[in-house]
Amino acid sequence: MRALDKKLVRDIRRLWAQSLAIAAVLAVGVMIMVMAFGTQRSLTETRDTYYERSRMADIWSGAQRAPKSLLPEIAAIEGVARVEARISQFAILDIPGMDDPAMGQLLSVPAGGVPEMNVPVLREGRFPEMGKENEVMLALAFAEAHGFGPGDSFAITLNGQKREVVVTGVALSPEFIYTIGPGSIMPDDQRFGVMWMAEDVLAAAFNLSGAFNSITLGVTRGTDLAPVKDALENILKPYGGTGPYDREQQVSNAFIQGELDQLDVMARVVPPIFLVVSAFLVNMVLGRLITLEREQIGLLKALGYGDAEIVWHYLKLSLGIGAIGVLIGWGAGYVLSSVMANIYVEYFKFPYLVFMQRPSVYAIGAAAGLFSAMLGALLSVRRIARLSPAVAMSPPAPTRFRRGIFDRLITFFRPRQPTMMILRSIGRWPVRAALTSFGISLSAAIIVAGLFMFDSFDELIDIAFVQANRQDAILDFAIPRPESVLDDIENLPGVMVAEGALTMPARLYHEHYSRTIAVEGYREGNRLVRVFDGNERVDVKPEHGIVLAERLADHLQVRTGDMIEVEFLQVDDTRHKVIVTGTVSQFFGLSAYMDNDNLAALTGRAPQMLMANVVIDEAFEKELYQAIKDAPAISGITLLSQVRRGFDETIKESAGITLTVYTFLAALIAIGVVYNSARIQLSERARELASLRILGFTRGEVSYILLGELFILTIVAIPLGLWIGYGMAAAMIESFKSDLYALPLIVTDKTYWRAALVVAGASLASALIVRRRIDRMDLVSVMKTRE
Repeated sequence: MRALDKKLVRDIRRLWAQSLAIAAVLAVGVMIMVMAFGTQRSLTETRDTYYERSRMADIWSGAQRAPKSLLPEIAAIEGVARVEARISQFAILDIPGMDDPAMGQLLSVPAGGVPEMNVPVLREGRFPEMGKENEVMLALAFAEAHGFGPGDSFAITLNGQKREVVVTGVALSPEFIYTIGPGSIMPDDQRFGVMWMAEDVLAAAFNLSGAFNSITLGVTRGTDLAPVKDALENILKPYGGTGPYDREQQVSNAFIQGELDQLDVMARVVPPIFLVVSAFLVNMVLGRLITLEREQIGLLKALGYGDAEIVWHYLKLSLGIGAIGVLIGWGAGYVLSSVMANIYVEYFKFPYLVFMQRPSVYAIGAAAGLFSAMLGALLSVRRIARLSPAVAMSPPAPTRFRRGIFDRLITFFRPRQPTMMILRSIGRWPVRAALTSFGISLSAAIIVAGLFMFDSFDELIDIAFVQANRQDAILDFAIPRPESVLDDIENLPGVMVAEGALTMPARLYHEHYSRTIAVEGYREGNRLVRVFDGNERVDVKPEHGIVLAERLADHLQVRTGDMIEVEFLQVDDTRHKVIVTGTVSQFFGLSAYMDNDNLAALTGRAPQMLMANVVIDEAFEKELYQAIKDAPAISGITLLSQVRRGFDETIKESAGITLTVYTFLAALIAIGVVYNSARIQLSERARELASLRILGFTRGEVSYILLGELFILTIVAIPLGLWIGYGMAAAMIESFKSDLYALPLIVTDKTYWRAALVVAGASLASALIVRRRIDRMDLVSVMKTRE
């Protein structure tokens, strides 16, 4: 082994603790990159494979009642490869052992026995058979939530007729990978499920023989969807068409795509932080190692070693550290991507997992990790080439004295001698101090960026379930009802207050922008559901115009006072000019609101309602639930208390895991920076500190001189890190925005305190480890002069 290689081995052995700390930080960056991209690739491949094998539809549309004679005309649309008409309805379910009613979405199974598109994957049992009025097949999530299997039974109300049904099978559907019911924001498998019944049974129950109210289309590869959707809308318009939408707007697919986008953000934002810190640590360690080995470098040059050989020697040290970090990151990333992919498969109810890894991600991770180590090393070793042997073997020139701000502070405050030494050390090397403080600040930023979402969720829950929606439950009707039905609702046992609301599918136009949404009509005097601005925390009245969600207004490029056109899809082609009377910040969906009387006037119909918001007396809950199960007009119920409880439980389950993970990551950065800084300072100043001990300074005073600088830099780093973390949170909020949801940017004092305490604790732990070395310092050996 060459002499320099032997020296390299000794250096790695001597610096093993510092090298391992750097490698661990670098490994986390590589690990997160491999895990996030690996999980994203596996989830994407699993989704796409599932869609292809089950012939997932490309376009969906609803209608009130359209004849099947339209199917040849729809199939003739250019680019359409498959067409399937079906029946889709909601119904109240009476589940044995469950007091409150559940709700089911019923889909028809065609006469052929298996749908042409969105083909369910059987897990057990069989499909319902034609003519069997009491057969139903359940989605897996709902079946598991209630322990149902083939042969089990429960009651269902179909268009006012209650009947007992028997489960024939359990299946998964690509259309309902992520299943949420109307009015909900999270899956509730106890109270909402998807199920299939024979087409002739549903047609007879809902008076849809020879007709359909839902249609799905498959198109040929490369087909532009916009013309197909326009043609389909024109065909269904006379039959109450609700407006076509594609996979991008399909709820289940949109939620899955949102998860994929979040994984992409994680893979692109978090790893660079760790790689930058790694480069900084390598630069710090090698820079100070070179300073300590200045005489050795001069001696090597005097013995005939060239600049390239010496530079390559130190670069190999950094590459060795980088290689260790990359290998650890690869292994941990692979394992975690497999674990995460399986968790997603279980959560989203995929029938299988297509686990795939991108070799390019491993290559990019290795290149990024090694580059960050090399970059840190190059910033240090570039000084070697400029040193001649004589200069290198001479002691370095003393630091040039300049009276700066710290010297003025010393003069003004007249601190004790140890504090004076700390301040002068910071003042002599301000760049080094600033970089150390910045490295520590990134650990605080990681925690703020990781935990702010829980603060945002708390705000979201308060606005969505306390400020804007004050009802206990939402009752849905299969068809629009006159407002007089509210009297019947209020006569139900336990109903204290009932208010009606109407939603109508519409398309909004402004200049060349358009958007298809549901316009919500309500009475100005309603108290249970408010058009509430989440930012300003005030009510916004539609009055004689329309109120838009801010994200919807941004899509249409309109502001308050602008005029837009509204076309009600289930009425006619007329475009009504309506003024925008306000915009509101909302977190779920793209909403538009009008006064119910104005809405009725524009549509030429008497005021109607499709749902009733109610306040319930808890003492009569059981009686009310039984009445709802028996009520023929009610097709669904959403219990807001259950929605909120499910949301809270989901957040609490993930909060502990997230807190642990981000605390570990932040502590790793803080320990890596503080420990390496302290160890290197101890190496640099060991002779100075030993001299102080001999002169009578206590161990505590010597430790204070060495570690006090790091404590000051940590105190400066914490507020800087909180500010950086807030900026990262704001960037993440923008990246998460979609048509389905948006989060408010809220960071509470609790999150800031958590971040500060984790950084302070990790820094203190690192300092205590180094403090032990100070206490064990051999004064005699340190004071020996190397000849």
